Amino acid sequence: MSRGLAIVLHAHMPYVEGFGTWPFGEEWLWGAIATCYLPLLDVLDAAPGRVTLSLTPVLADQLEAPGALERCLTFLRDLRAETHRRDLAAHRGAERQALERSAQRYAAAADALERRGDLIGAFARHVRWTSTATHAVLPLLATDAGVRLQLQAGIAAHRGRFGGWDGGLWLPECAYEPWLAELLEEQGVHAVCVDLTDVLDHQRPLRTAEGPLLVPIDRATIELVWSEDGYPSRPPYRDSHALTAYRHHAWAIGGAPYDEERALAQAREDAADFVRRVKANDGLRVCALDAELLGHFWHEGPAWLAAVIEECDTAGVDLVLLDEVIHDGDPAPDLPATSWGAGRDLRTWSAPAARGLAWRQRTAELRALTAPAAPAERALRELLALQSSDWAFLIANGTAGDYPRERFEAHWQAFEDALTGTGEPRLRNLAPYLPAGIDR
Repeated sequence: MSRGLAIVLHAHMPYVEGFGTWPFGEEWLWGAIATCYLPLLDVLDAAPGRVTLSLTPVLADQLEAPGALERCLTFLRDLRAETHRRDLAAHRGAERQALERSAQRYAAAADALERRGDLIGAFARHVRWTSTATHAVLPLLATDAGVRLQLQAGIAAHRGRFGGWDGGLWLPECAYEPWLAELLEEQGVHAVCVDLTDVLDHQRPLRTAEGPLLVPIDRATIELVWSEDGYPSRPPYRDSHALTAYRHHAWAIGGAPYDEERALAQAREDAADFVRRVKANDGLRVCALDAELLGHFWHEGPAWLAAVIEECDTAGVDLVLLDEVIHDGDPAPDLPATSWGAGRDLRTWSAPAARGLAWRQRTAELRALTAPAAPAERALRELLALQSSDWAFLIANGTAGDYPRERFEAHWQAFEDALTGTGEPRLRNLAPYLPAGIDR
């Protein structure tokens, strides 16, 4: 039986490059580059081969889009410098010191981005797993052809950018249902992460009859980090919700001005606690997290991860890559649709709160993939954009105003235009590895 800790980080961002700026739009991506991806690369470079990294094709599409990183540099060097300057003029004492350090971090991020230049190349030595093309919720797709399109475009993108692939595919929020196993096997998928919490009390991988392994993520371990009372809720950490007039962070969760040294000491304590708890458990523990939690939402997250890696070595905890420890599993029982959305089912994307997006996504898919004539590439790209899980998630959670609904409606209209051959293409770099033909 496999033992140890597998940390699986899933880096993902909806296609926001070129679609809006503040408060929603491509500045989400620029912020994630500065606060998450660049610090995370430093941690991974210092300890290669210790973390299983999944990078979604739709995020990679944006990181290599022409002109994207140049606009990110402008954001970091010019816009962030000016907004910090304005905030600094309004604060004194410890709050001002926190803002000065924040300004320095953005300047350092700009230097790091300029030095690295190519983020896809920087990630290449670390990325092992992939996902569907645009992070679609697979059980909600209408046809096998639609599932194949998402899988083929995503896997081709991974191979085109990163070369080898051992067959690992990220599925927790993209969801799993048993009828997908045959289609996954057909596309060369060896293993998928799934969330079986509240469905099946099982930690060992499960072998489907069709072939792919289902690797359960360990919710108890994850919730040490990612829950309302998890580590990021500690008082010394930087408060991501308390913002200055120009949307910077000057305060700790406990209410005092942010003290970075105190916060980093807390990160080391929490890393030691995490490793102690993992060591007390037998078997393989799969701690799966959105990469953006580390840095973008939990400012000290990259420091915590670096400390966890060191603590594992000190405490004798095997920190393992997932592909290297999953080779077989128990027979998989019949399972319901499972995801890590609300209720561990599909309600986040298909309930009334999502305002009928799932039905419209299925309608578009049926129109594009069952028509007598093959659809144009432009129509397929707009279909992939419509199928993104992110629009329904953001609408259901009410975290991005009208932006996700506006994006969905714009892609719907662009899809209609593509089917009729009118209008101008609006997507610049989505799914550049789109399959030449669609297997229906």
